[in-house]
Amino acid sequence: MYRAKADDGIAFITGASSGIGRATALELARRGYRVAAMARRAAPLADLAAAAPGNIFLYPGDITDEAAIAETIAKIEHDHGPIALAFLNAGVSLRGDRATFNAAVVVETYAVNVMGTANCLAPLITAMLARQKGQIAINASLAGYNGLPASFAYGSSKAALINMTESLRLAYQEKGLTFQLVSPGFVRTPMIESEEDYDTPFVLEADAAARIVCDGFERAGFEIAFPWRLVVLSKFVRILPYRLRLPVIAYFVDHAKRK
Repeated sequence: MYRAKADDGIAFITGASSGIGRATALELARRGYRVAAMARRAAPLADLAAAAPGNIFLYPGDITDEAAIAETIAKIEHDHGPIALAFLNAGVSLRGDRATFNAAVVVETYAVNVMGTANCLAPLITAMLARQKGQIAINASLAGYNGLPASFAYGSSKAALINMTESLRLAYQEKGLTFQLVSPGFVRTPMIESEEDYDTPFVLEADAAARIVCDGFERAGFEIAFPWRLVVLSKFVRILPYRLRLPVIAYFVDHAKRK
């Protein structure tokens, strides 16, 4: 399977203004990549570029705008050459899905996490297929492996991304395109810091998570999942029959609640 190198072209990262996206942009720049960084907020992007001057190029934008995304990806390739590595990282976790069921929260979450990712995939796949090489990593979450009572929007959107990435890997593995799934557990980001009601075990700092992600880009393998203890627990629970799985999940969720 194709593995991108810094000399092959530019790296493209969405959701690069904070958290894993920001840390991964800096780590890739440290490893010699030129990085096209995209996010909605211009000010944090400017701070990111200042941290790696000359290596990170800013493209403010919103992944929910299908036409604008296609134009941005075309502009990146016009300005800097082919996108060799894309990390589709942008996503949201809305506080509304921690209370009662709200269809509007599901719609808004899917618009960013699922459809926003799809908006990026379409032009990227077209461009990479023309070159017969390219690497795309999609940021899902360990939350996508099991249903959680307070995550009907976020967790199910990440489950959709897991399924999508598996399908893309199978569809394009003979055509020179490499798809990878990134499945983080808890990483210290603004999203995690908003979790006031639940403990977040095995939390990694964003810089440490970025090193794991970038190491995964360079190695063979489909999934980049971490931290390992939470990965083992999530995947073990996933294979249990429902009569065991659901009570086990309920037990862990109850004990994670902050009293």
